[in-house]
Order: sequence, then C-alpha cells, then structure tokens
Amino acid sequence: MAAAVATAPGTLGSLHAGGVRLVAACSARLCRGLRLPGLLAGRRVGPAIWAQSWVPAAGGPAPRRGYSSEVKTEDELRVRHLEDENRGIVVLGINRAYGKNSLSKNLIKMLSKAVDALKSDKKVRTIIIRSEVPGIFCAGADLKERAKMSSGEVGPFVSKIRAMINDIGGTQRLPRAIGMSLAKELIFSARVLDGQEAKAVGLISHVLEQNQEGDAAYRKALDLAREFLPQGPVAVRVAKLAINQGMEVDLVTGLAIEEACYAQTIPTKDRLEGLLAFKEKRPPRYKGE
Repeated sequence: MAAAVATAPGTLGSLHAGGVRLVAACSARLCRGLRLPGLLAGRRVGPAIWAQSWVPAAGGPAPRRGYSSEVKTEDELRVRHLEDENRGIVVLGINRAYGKNSLSKNLIKMLSKAVDALKSDKKVRTIIIRSEVPGIFCAGADLKERAKMSSGEVGPFVSKIRAMINDIGGTQRLPRAIGMSLAKELIFSARVLDGQEAKAVGLISHVLEQNQEGDAAYRKALDLAREFLPQGPVAVRVAKLAINQGMEVDLVTGLAIEEACYAQTIPTKDRLEGLLAFKEKRPPRYKGE
C-alpha cells in the first residue's frame, strides 16, 4: 500500500514495515481528501492498517470540538494496553491537536520510543495507531517547525523520520502501487483524492461511513486486529518479511526469499503446535516460539 493511506479520510488500508503489526485508525467528518505531495513527507507507520471514517453530507455535521494549545508534550502520544478479548493489542493515540497531529521532533521521538519498546514485548501482537483529535488524523510534517530549522537540520531530521517510518518515498512506492503513468499524474498535479477515489486507484482497502459514536474506523481497526491475534506470530513475522522483500525483486528471487523465510518456521514450537491442533481438530495455541 502507498504511504498516502495515512491521510485519506474515509479509508482503511494496510501498511507494512518493522517488527510488530500495527493498525492505525482515526475518524473524520468529511473526506477532506488525499494530497499526493504528502507521500514525499512520509505519512505512514507500519506494518499497519490506517483508518479514517466519514459521514456523507446527508448524515449531517459531526460535533466540533475546540483545540487546546495546552497539551503537554508528554501527552502528545498516549499508550494503552487493551485487556480481555483484546489482550495483545496496544493502542497508540496521537493527541497533538494544536498541530493537527503533524509530525514534530517530539512526536517522532515519542513514536520511535514507544514502538521500540513494544517490538521487544512478546505479549504485544498488534498495535493500533489512532488519532484522539476529532476530524484529524495526521497533517504530515510539522511545517511550522520545519520552517525554523536550518538547512543542516532538515536532512538529519528527515533521516530520523525515515528510521521511524521506513516506508516513505512516494516517488518510488507510488508507481509500484498504481503504475508509473498515474503516479506521475497525481504527484505532478498535487491532486487531492477523497476516500472513494483512493480506493478506486488501489491505494486503500476499505471506505467506511461514520457511526454515531464517531469511531467507525477505530472499530474496524479493532476487528482487523482481532483477526490477527490468533495467528502464529512466527509465521506472520516471516510472511511479512517475505512480502516486503519479495515486492522489491523479480518473481524467481521472491520465491527464493519465501523459501528461506519458511525455513525459519520449521524448527519452531509454533509449527508443531499448528500441526497438532489440526490433528486434534482444535484451535492452535501459538506462543511465538
């Protein structure tokens, strides 16, 4: 999926990278559109499913809330570990309303720290990244902060973003997702796409209508995360690796990568558990070992 999914209200699409499955969700009243130059700023975290939902015009306006400029920097990212049937799912809530959740130095630092900690936690199976700001998911780079940077500061900061969000690079990834001709058209024109248009060209997977609670996208993200939970962590990890690396090479090389990834599952306890569960006609109990 292309990086632009992160800013497409009314959409839900899958992303990939890193060591933990991520799901991202937010809600917006209207399809404000997808601005393709944002691809160059890197608007995705992955592996993930990003989501935004919208209410058609006939549905009437959603309640508006004022944005506070008094949010402390340590509150810009909230981490919640879900329990009960959602155990294993962690929610990262972006709460930088005064900056429209734009990617600042502090937010990138907090995201990086949170994801690094979660990657080493074997109990975490899926991460949901959502906005806690009504009507906004992420405005992309914090251009106000960027304008204050010297030329020497910009490069290192972009490198930090790449280290955190390693799927940025719209001029390379967008053509691979939708073809060179259409990618050039969208990037050169700086065209804004709404959710339906983004889905039509293959940038995203789902388009949702908002619910009364204003969290349709988050609920969809939870549904998808629950589908991930019972799957074998080892198998998912190597499948993700095979897909990510295989997409960058020819088919023959990709099949070799897949074979090498499968070989990593052979000595695992999870593989044996899967075979035993099939034999005993019961759900497998994977432990990621």
